[in-house]
Amino acid sequence: MTFAADRRRFLAATGSAFAALAASGCMRVPLSATTAPGAGFSYGPLQPDPAGLLDLPRGFTYRVISSLGDTMDDGFTVPDRADGMGCFDLGNGRIALVRNHELMPTNDGGGVAGPAFDTQARSLVPLPGGTTTLVLDAATLELQGQHRSLAGTIRNCAGGITPWGSWLTCEENVARADGKINQDHGWVFEVPANATGLVDPVPLKAMGRFNHEAAAVDPATGFVYLTEDVKDSLLYRFVPTTRGKLADGGQLQALALVDGPADTRNWEGRTGAVRGQARAVRWIDLDNVESPQDDLRHRGAAAGAAIFARGEGIHMGEGELFFCCTSGGAAGLGQIFRLRPSADGTSDTLDLFFESESKDQFDYGDNLTVGPNGHLVVCEDQYTDVVANHLRGITPDGQAYPIAFLREQTELAGACFSPDGRTLFVNFYSPAKTVAITGPWTA
Repeated sequence: MTFAADRRRFLAATGSAFAALAASGCMRVPLSATTAPGAGFSYGPLQPDPAGLLDLPRGFTYRVISSLGDTMDDGFTVPDRADGMGCFDLGNGRIALVRNHELMPTNDGGGVAGPAFDTQARSLVPLPGGTTTLVLDAATLELQGQHRSLAGTIRNCAGGITPWGSWLTCEENVARADGKINQDHGWVFEVPANATGLVDPVPLKAMGRFNHEAAAVDPATGFVYLTEDVKDSLLYRFVPTTRGKLADGGQLQALALVDGPADTRNWEGRTGAVRGQARAVRWIDLDNVESPQDDLRHRGAAAGAAIFARGEGIHMGEGELFFCCTSGGAAGLGQIFRLRPSADGTSDTLDLFFESESKDQFDYGDNLTVGPNGHLVVCEDQYTDVVANHLRGITPDGQAYPIAFLREQTELAGACFSPDGRTLFVNFYSPAKTVAITGPWTA
């Protein structure tokens, strides 16, 4: 995700099925298999928040669990620009949130960039980007502790959870080593959810160097899908050499369509993607993926890869994967694509699941997840001087509706559900806050 004016995831099923999903710590559902509630679905009108933070439907409540400047257990303070986030079951009645911070070298890192941080010797300028980890009581949502878990990186935008209990945090920055910054950036890093302090920022270079946004792992194959936040982005797939061990390397690929090259953005009267039309996919192997010239997407497109408009949030459901393209569509308000990976990875299909036609549907969808009722939950990130950002729901038949309205002049980011599906966690970007929203999510 980017800034303007410097601001800026079960079917309604039986109780036993729900309990099994919750115990697994991974709520994943096929939207196409859910019972669509119809075009008129709504949780009800949004109620004005007396505190002036977040309007919600009747029956929903929120609490702030972490805010900019809070002192953490390690002596650092909560930094700003809270972005992508994942939720994990730590066992023993605890859950963890691993939260990105989209910080540039010029931003305050909450003290982490000080001389006591040895890894900072990698660079002559502070690199405060990275992650914080929050540990909560799973039943009460009481904050039991929070700490820095990664630093020494630049502009950690979004990422994704892995089936093996880690967070992939992605740099949306391709700064080159220049004598002050002592190594190239634009990588993916892995942070174990149970890390109790700062982990070494080891770049997973085989996953490519580009303006990374988000990541999602298909638990059936271990393949990692990656989005890229530029106007002519590609969708990438990383096939690891060793399943579950991304540091062992692997092959990076780009999505292409079997019926020929495609510009899926639907800009300027062109129709490169038609809603509901499933198209066969092939994958192009990429070379020189460390891409010192930041030309990976150009080389992929020249080889026939499909072009997307600013790929951002991505989330893996049951056998299908959804990703936002923030500025795509004829109206330029955003698209959501659905990729259905095959068991062997050779007969995947892609379709345009949703394209916003008006700001009342959604305006620049960004991070997204799947709710316990099988609907998508999308964070808005508008690019206007005065913003009116919502959480938007999208039904399985592609109808959009409001879930929440943010009264602060910033974006919503990092939406993710607790393993039991009862709580939605979401970030206010700046000033940073993390809130927990509870309510009748399965209604």
